[in-house]
Order: sequence, then C-alpha cells, then structure tokens
Amino acid sequence: MMNNDKPFSFDNYDDNDFKKFDDFTEPQNEIVTNENIYTLPEIEDDGFVPTSNGSTTTVKNKDSNFVFFYGTSASGKSVILSAILYYLNSYAGVLRPKLGSPNSREAQILLADFFENIKRGILPNRSTRDQVTRLDFVFDPNNQSKKVPSINISFLETAGENHNEISRGGRYHADIEAYLNSDIPLNFLIVTSYDKAHQEDSKIVEFLDYLEKKGKNLKNVNVLLVISKWDKSGNTGVDNEQYLENFISERLSMTNNRIDTYNLSKTYFTIGNVQNQAGIEKITLLNLESAEVIAKWLYHNIVGYDLDYEGTFWEKIKFSFSK
Repeated sequence: MMNNDKPFSFDNYDDNDFKKFDDFTEPQNEIVTNENIYTLPEIEDDGFVPTSNGSTTTVKNKDSNFVFFYGTSASGKSVILSAILYYLNSYAGVLRPKLGSPNSREAQILLADFFENIKRGILPNRSTRDQVTRLDFVFDPNNQSKKVPSINISFLETAGENHNEISRGGRYHADIEAYLNSDIPLNFLIVTSYDKAHQEDSKIVEFLDYLEKKGKNLKNVNVLLVISKWDKSGNTGVDNEQYLENFISERLSMTNNRIDTYNLSKTYFTIGNVQNQAGIEKITLLNLESAEVIAKWLYHNIVGYDLDYEGTFWEKIKFSFSK
C-alpha cells in the first residue's frame, strides 16, 4: 500500500437626423388614410406545414467511458474528482487528455489546477451551474498485464443546484439531459456528505427513479454511493465498514433499500485532515486511500479486471520471461 499521508459612436451623427424640442410640441395628429396597412397580404395555402428542426443538444465524441457525478451543492464532488485524478496520475499510471476531444485544452487547464492546488492543500472550486464540466482523458495503467489495457474515460460534473431541478417531476438543463438520454456507457457516483446525508435521502431516490425513467435499469447500471467528508465521523478504524453500513441504514433508509435491492455499491470518502484557516478550509494531511478505492471500482466496472490484476500462475511466468 502506498504512503498516502503527506502535507501537502457618437462621433458621426448628423444634426438633421434629430428633431428639435419645439418639433415635439407642435400638434402631430394626422389621420391615416392608407387602408392597406390594416390588411394582411393574402398567402396561398398549399396545405403544407413545415417541421422545425429544433435545437436538440447532442453528445459529441461518444467513444469513451463516462463517469457522471450526482450530488447537491457542497457535497464534495469536485474534491472527489480531483483526488481520483491525482491518484490515477501519481500512483496507478499516466492520465493524459484525449487528443482530438473538443475540450482537450480545458481538460489540460483543469487537470493542472487540480494537481497544483491539491499539493498546496487547496480544495477545488465549485462547479458552474447549467453546464456540464466534461474532462476527456486516456488512462494508461502502469500494470503491464494485457488484461489491464489503456482506457478512454470522461468525467462529467455539474453544479449541485442543477440536481434540485428534477425534484417533484422537474427536468434537468438540456446539456445534462443530453448525456442521460444518450446511448453511452455511464457509471454513476452518487455523492452525499456525512453531515447532510439525512437531508438528502429522498433526493437521491428521486435521482434513481429519474434514471429508471430514462430507461437505465438499475440492475444493469454501475452505481456507487459515496459518503463524503467521512473524516467528520471520527471513525477511521477497523470497524469502519460496519459503521458505514449502520450509518447508511440509519441516515439513508430509502436509498439503502434501493442499494440492497439492486445490489449496488457503497463506500466512503475522505481527502484527509481538513482544517479551517482564516475562514478557508485547507488540507493539512492528504490521504488518497478512499480515492484509490473509487478509482479501482471504476476501472473494474469498465474493463472487467482489477487495476492491480497480477494474472494467473502461467500468466505470471510468461510475464517474467517477457521482461
């Protein structure tokens, strides 16, 4: 196991174009005598009604494995995303922007910001509303097994305020709807924080129902419930797994019922020690263990093999001779 804890013009006007004030004081009432202005020109009706093409939002560059983050405002989605990217690029292999993607420059900038800030203990900024932040990458694992290949992976994040739009039968913004309506491989990370989970149980269930309405059978969809800000629980010992089970069962009873019924996955997340310094939360001790768990869950569900797959006995022998 790696060591995860570290600090870390008005110039051209013509006078004749303007009336004087006196001009407006004179009576200007005139009787309009042109009757034609009150009638519409006759148009021959040939019985044909054209159809508007509309402006439907579509997803471009579908050749990827998509990861969709769900979570209300300040739930920790951006922190989890930055931690996953940092783990993949620092310990599990090489993460690089996908060439040819429409937002490769944006991905490069955000990636650099994530990495620079996390090293300085700065938490990432919140997402922009009514916009899908899409990051397209190619991940090259450092595992040399042929069963652990490089993958295209795209992370989709939206502002927490947007997720409130589906409450009570509402709909998402068109840019978000485009991804949920598309026939693309989607993995869902449902994020709720330790301190607000009990307030979001019904919202999470609404989202799961929304996915069902979109034709995404929960029995066949990769869904991971993530309880963020787990460091606030004060429980990071050997009883963590049982404590997590009890927490979800108690605070998220309806969500827990869906998870058990459809055999979905659940875990917790912490970025490490976070302290409030002059009104700003900063990371004082970085921990990537929970980011590692989520990253490996994603890879396994995409590829079908573990990221740290060592191979069978014969595969190990073959690999040793090929070095």
